[in-house]
Amino acid sequence: MALLDTADRAPRKVVITRMVVGLLIAALFLIPYATMFIGSLKTQSEILSIPPSYLPQAGAQWSNYASMWDTPETPVPYNLVSTIVISVFATLLVLLVATPAAYFTARFKFPGKMVFMFLVIVTQMLQPAVLTAGLFKQMLAWNIHDTWLAMILINAAFNLAFAVWIMHSFFAAVPRSIDEAAQIDGAGKLRVLFTINLPLVWPGIVTAVIFTFISCWNEFAASLVILSTAENQPLSVALTKFIGQYATAWQYVFGVSIVAIVPVIILFALIEKRLIGGLAAGAVK
Repeated sequence: MALLDTADRAPRKVVITRMVVGLLIAALFLIPYATMFIGSLKTQSEILSIPPSYLPQAGAQWSNYASMWDTPETPVPYNLVSTIVISVFATLLVLLVATPAAYFTARFKFPGKMVFMFLVIVTQMLQPAVLTAGLFKQMLAWNIHDTWLAMILINAAFNLAFAVWIMHSFFAAVPRSIDEAAQIDGAGKLRVLFTINLPLVWPGIVTAVIFTFISCWNEFAASLVILSTAENQPLSVALTKFIGQYATAWQYVFGVSIVAIVPVIILFALIEKRLIGGLAAGAVK
């Protein structure tokens, strides 16, 4: 009996140790977000006070969240809508182009395939920050500067290479015998792609969606140059307008940052089950 009790205690100690370590790691990552949230509920004087106060001394200033939406120079509601529209449509455009491209490069051989894949990955070395002048001139020539369409195209172009590479590796991991069996049963190539392969590469699709969406959501340099109208600018650009030359409205900076985090958290919550389900499907099939 003593040996059994000792054996039972050992796994319990391991579980408890893992829980404690997990909580410490979670706290390490959550502390900055908690600091931002608490800061968004303080007055500006409390944020700048020395020594700093960890909690709002004058009570939680929930009015900060109401007043930050009505600042005259920063139309935050329009900036939030702009960010959502640009990020969502750029991500959809990337998936629309990257999915067949990745499937084709993984399944078929064609002259110059390695050169094509090399050129795809080379484009990852280029970022909007170093091409802003050229991008602005090109959008000006197309007469779509200062529009959502311009930023949708730019964000899609700079995230397409990564999506193709990620999804290419997942498509290549699916046995070709599955495609051949489906074609023998009378399925066309499009049906093989959408009904056979896509359910097996859900983890790759989810990875591409997450990477592309977050990259578009956080994009700053090109938006700062291409979008000149305050209402068209995303949150990443609007956030800088609360930082002045002589004073900074830190309570609004923290508040807008919290608002900007929420859609990304919602995306992860919606996609998590898809990711786990895709991994399980790939393992079984």
